[in-house]
Amino acid sequence: MALGKNYDGQDCSLARALELVGERWTMLVVRDALYGVRRYGDFLAHLDIPRAVLSQRLATLVEAGVLERRRYQDTPPRDEYVPTAMGRELWMPVLALGQWGERHLSSRGARRVFSHADCGGRIDATASCTGCGTPHLPADQVEVRPGPGLEDDRSDPVSVALRRPHRLLDPLP
Repeated sequence: MALGKNYDGQDCSLARALELVGERWTMLVVRDALYGVRRYGDFLAHLDIPRAVLSQRLATLVEAGVLERRRYQDTPPRDEYVPTAMGRELWMPVLALGQWGERHLSSRGARRVFSHADCGGRIDATASCTGCGTPHLPADQVEVRPGPGLEDDRSDPVSVALRRPHRLLDPLP
């Protein structure tokens, strides 16, 4: 029996969320947008994603209101993709899922370390600061830096920019 393509029979908020963000590549596109990736070519180079898949994922995220498409150049026309308030709310699930993967599926440890931009304290899986105790920090109050498990010799502009501390949502590169 073939697997269904959606969760139409499920009366469940998690099923509806998975309809939007559960496709392969989608959460990585969201993660990169939270890191500050804005431009199509930067998503393409950093994710090594097929063009058609990236175009479809970006269109779906814009249509759903997770990302906003903004024109940054008229000639030739070029757009960037910026997380909306709805998209910024995905920061905590992205963080928690990444940290879960590091605990259970990584032999090298954290590839990225998140800290409270104001005090430098580490961020736990609930996006709370272990230093000053501020709970549920929004993405714009968080800094990302390379962790001890990062082994990245990639030369795309996003990978190079993420080798330095960077506040989430600030545009890269």
